[in-house]
Amino acid sequence: MLTVAEAAVPLPLPGVKPGLANIITLVVLARWGWREAVWVALLRVLVGSLLLGQFLAPGFFLSLAGSLLSMVVLGGAVLLPDRWFGPVSHSILAAFAHIAGQLVVARLWLVPHDGVFYLVPVFALAATVFGLANGLIAARLLQEELQRSAPAPAGEGQG
Repeated sequence: MLTVAEAAVPLPLPGVKPGLANIITLVVLARWGWREAVWVALLRVLVGSLLLGQFLAPGFFLSLAGSLLSMVVLGGAVLLPDRWFGPVSHSILAAFAHIAGQLVVARLWLVPHDGVFYLVPVFALAATVFGLANGLIAARLLQEELQRSAPAPAGEGQG
């Protein structure tokens, strides 16, 4: 499970992590749709928190808030024209929504001070970099899947 593997990676700043499991959510979103992607995202948060011993701890609620807001944003993003919006833009939008959800919960519950918003530039940079990277990986996986499922051109493989 990518969430558990990612937890073992040392973080430069608390809350800044690549979100590799979001690649799976993006692939599910593109392949099967928004409802299935919501199930994958929410089950990932639940199972990941249980496996890491963080169920109902602050990290669980931060992750849940980020996942819920990112899925709401993705619900709107899938309605945008496919010509201009795909896995990369969806990933970046979801990464920003995830950070926003976490910051709102952190501000309202954990850090009752507006100083938490001084972290926005750092989190925005991380959301951009990791959202771009995860989106590119998801796009590549979807492209490879299309190539595998496409019928071979006539005459190829004969001989």
